[in-house]
Amino acid sequence: MSQSALWATIWLTAAAVFGIGEMLMAGSFFLLPFAAGALLAGLVAALIPGPLWSWLAFIVGSLAAFTAMRPMARRLDENAPETAGVGANRLIGAVGIVTQPISATPGDAGMVKVGSEDWRADSPSGVALSLGAKVQVTEVHGTRLIVVPAPYEDIR
Repeated sequence: MSQSALWATIWLTAAAVFGIGEMLMAGSFFLLPFAAGALLAGLVAALIPGPLWSWLAFIVGSLAAFTAMRPMARRLDENAPETAGVGANRLIGAVGIVTQPISATPGDAGMVKVGSEDWRADSPSGVALSLGAKVQVTEVHGTRLIVVPAPYEDIR
C-alpha cells in the first residue's frame, strides 16, 4: 500500500468515526465539522502525496465547516426550549415537605423532602418551620436548600 493510499484510508476512517460519533451524540453538531474536515483530508491524501497537505486540508476543512454551521447552531439554540437549572439548582422554585423541623435560628438546618430526595434545609427569614410544613426552595447553597413557607396556591 502506498503512502498516499495509507493516509487516505486513515482520513476516511477518521471521517467515518467522527460521523458515527455525531450520530450518537444527540443534538450537538460538535463532531460534524471534524468529519467534513477528515473527508476533505482523505480526498486530498488520495490525490496529493504526503501528509502535510492532508493535515492542512483537515484543519481548513474543519474550520470552514464549523464556520458554515455556526449560524444553524445559533438558530437551533434560539428555538430550544428553556431548560431548568443544572444539578441542585433545578430545585429552585420546587415545593417540598419539612421532614425534620427547621428552627428559627439561622444556620440551624432541618430536613426537607423535595420529590423523592431528602435535603438539608435552612430558613433565611428566621421563621421556624414545623414538621409537615410545605416549603418552597428559593436558593441552593452547596448541598443545603434555602426554603420559605410555600405560597397558599402551591399547597395541595
